[in-house]
Amino acid sequence: MFLEKLVKSAEMRVETAKKRVSPDELKSRVLNTDGNKKFYRREDFAFEKSLKKEGISFICELKKASPSKGILDSSFPYLEIAENYEKAGADAVSVLTEPEYFMGSDDYLKEISARINIPVLRKDFIVDEYQIYEAKLIGADAVLLICALLDTRTIKKYIEICDILGISALVEAHTEEEIRSALEAGARVIGVNNRDLRTFEVDIRKCIDLRKFVPENVIFVAESGIKTRDDILMLEQAKVDAVLIGETLMRSRDKKAMLAYLKGETKQIPEELK
Repeated sequence: MFLEKLVKSAEMRVETAKKRVSPDELKSRVLNTDGNKKFYRREDFAFEKSLKKEGISFICELKKASPSKGILDSSFPYLEIAENYEKAGADAVSVLTEPEYFMGSDDYLKEISARINIPVLRKDFIVDEYQIYEAKLIGADAVLLICALLDTRTIKKYIEICDILGISALVEAHTEEEIRSALEAGARVIGVNNRDLRTFEVDIRKCIDLRKFVPENVIFVAESGIKTRDDILMLEQAKVDAVLIGETLMRSRDKKAMLAYLKGETKQIPEELK
């Protein structure tokens, strides 16, 4: 299965990284970079604060390629894209750092984080706590934890590490059972991915059907398959707190115009959707 390939690839990357920088050395670097701060107030976590505003929040994604669609942007001016997202009113950005199948890079996130003033999510396949410390070191404000890859105990442990480091965890679920696992682990932000990672089929109603299983005090994020303003309105009606949008924006020639349309700031439909 493809998901197993992603996991295997992530595990191999982690093992290679540990040979370059040991886990103890990485933790030391993180603490030194962070000024040895011992305590973070959860209400100050940038990613969560950005998604708690009134109305639906927009997490705009940067990815050069995807396994199902191939290369989305061969030139991929990632800094320009990130700046355009910020100027267009994005509440956060998501940066793919998985290199083998999504052509991502930690360097993309590091440079983007240094350039923009909105929170940055490291979107990758986290299979080891080592990657959470990496995320903090390169400037991420949040990491993605996928229930399909991690059991409840591990998710809980990883959230605790995130809390110590002052970054948020977006816990991704695909089923009612996975949502229950996320809640038991203490997730404060839960995303439902409308794309099945095993088949790549997309059903935007999946997140609407699962919304009722997530308490209103937990931030609820809809991920994947969001293409039109009507989709956004439907998700708003379902009391979705935030949306994570990737391919629709990445395939758009004018990303600022596309985001303005999705946010309802203009009624002009982008050419790609006509």
